[in-house]
Amino acid sequence: MANLDWSQCDAVESVPGKVSGAWVFKGTRMPVQTVFVNLAAGMSVKEITETWDVKAEEVEAVVNFVAGSLEKEPSYA
Repeated sequence: MANLDWSQCDAVESVPGKVSGAWVFKGTRMPVQTVFVNLAAGMSVKEITETWDVKAEEVEAVVNFVAGSLEKEPSYA
């Protein structure tokens, strides 16, 4: 899968010197990667929002961003 251009997702930001420049939810120090790691481990969006300072709408925005990027992937049929 190609690298995603996270700058196109309004819910996240990358700030040099903040969490080593990782993509985080705007106004937080929570890396976007944390959502996907915890979803893969079986956590629900509700559990994630109750555990970290992030809103369900923000989690949905990054999931939808990734899903939308997969629709643009080339077909190798």
